[in-house]
Amino acid sequence: MISFYPGPSKIYPSVADWAAEAVRSGVVSMNHRSPEFMAVTKSAIRGIHEKLALPADYHVALVSSATECWEIVAQSLTEQWSGHITNGAFGEKWYDYTARLGVNSWQFKGNDSALWPHRATTYPETDTLCLIQNETSNGTQVPMICLAQYRADFDGIIAVDAVSSMAGIVLEWSLADVWFASVQKCFGLPAGLAVLIYSPRALARAEAIGDRKYYNSLLFLHENFSKFQTPYTPNGLGIYLLSQIMQHVPPIADVDKITKKRAAKWYAFFETEQTQLPFKPLINGHSASETTIRSDTVIALTGAEDDIATVKKRAKSAGIILGNGYGDWKDTTFRIANFPAIADGEVETLKAFFREYEQGG
Repeated sequence: MISFYPGPSKIYPSVADWAAEAVRSGVVSMNHRSPEFMAVTKSAIRGIHEKLALPADYHVALVSSATECWEIVAQSLTEQWSGHITNGAFGEKWYDYTARLGVNSWQFKGNDSALWPHRATTYPETDTLCLIQNETSNGTQVPMICLAQYRADFDGIIAVDAVSSMAGIVLEWSLADVWFASVQKCFGLPAGLAVLIYSPRALARAEAIGDRKYYNSLLFLHENFSKFQTPYTPNGLGIYLLSQIMQHVPPIADVDKITKKRAAKWYAFFETEQTQLPFKPLINGHSASETTIRSDTVIALTGAEDDIATVKKRAKSAGIILGNGYGDWKDTTFRIANFPAIADGEVETLKAFFREYEQGG
């Protein structure tokens, strides 16, 4: 089966060989505080810095999931109010989760005519602003130009969930203080690990708050990862695979070009080439602003419920897995992952399926 599911998604083919090597070499049995495993962790972190072009003074920690990162932001980096600018299910989940932790929280929802406001709407005491860079549920994104406006408007900590875009497109790291992503999407790895990136400003905020109550308090994480150690027994296999993938993928600037070129071709495919198909991009791209907010890594297509159910069923029969819709769009959309691990030949296979589908094949 060829998987275009937007997470967990297709892994790089080399992962199987690296996993077997990790077993043969004993990596999976190493003490996580041993010099040997510290070297693995150091390699993974160094690779993230180099291949993703992180600022030298930004820090990296490895945790279990992006959801855990939501918790870290709420507990270690929010002192008064957490503001959430949302446009989809995952942004709303982050807001709900933060509120359930007992943190003062507000939410500003985008709307159809202005999916991303040009200025951050904040309460006076808001000290942390939270955004989803790539909203996987509906195939929208916060473009860097918009994030730059938030950075100019807001003096507090900006935290960005980049689960479906980190390692797939260039992110302007200086525009936010916290970035995080699970690895089962653009990193092309199995689920069970997340990359947490944080700035000196974020670390200073954590030190001012002084939260040390939790196993995943940012200060506790920082103290350990500064020594290339983990605060608890980690996903050792996941860290080893991350260290390997960071050695083999191209620099992010090169990956970005491929991702965006592919995305442009996908949108053109559905808008200008295959116009008779019974579905179209959820964000139609009729204006420059709509085109700007369309995701480069998750292509969301909309149509009638029966048509959506049919195309997914027929694709599966053809050996292709399409992504289900999610949240409010569960029954009226399907999604196509545009992640780096997906090969050009697999993309062409899916396009051939759609061409035959148009002809009733």
